[in-house]
Amino acid sequence: MRMLMHVRLPLEPFNSAVRDGTIGRKLQAILAAIQPEAAYFCEEDGHRAGLLVVDVKDASEIPRLAEPWFLALNAEVKFRIAMTPEDLARAGLESLGKTWA
Repeated sequence: MRMLMHVRLPLEPFNSAVRDGTIGRKLQAILAAIQPEAAYFCEEDGHRAGLLVVDVKDASEIPRLAEPWFLALNAEVKFRIAMTPEDLARAGLESLGKTWA
């Protein structure tokens, strides 16, 4: 199942890793380990953040995806189910609307 993985990175230890030159290696190691389909980084409410697209076949994969961020960077991680337009088309919204509207 395709999911959006939202990673919020606190200022520390991220700032210290930037200063000591290790942040690039840490980010590359995490991304290599979790192998997202896509990864984007941005600012969110004054913090660094990342939005990653990951494929989760089983809920037991969540620790493999989240723990590197928790342990290496004290990050907060959230997951959201994501749909492509094709997924949405298969959802049966028309029949749900007729049943529940």
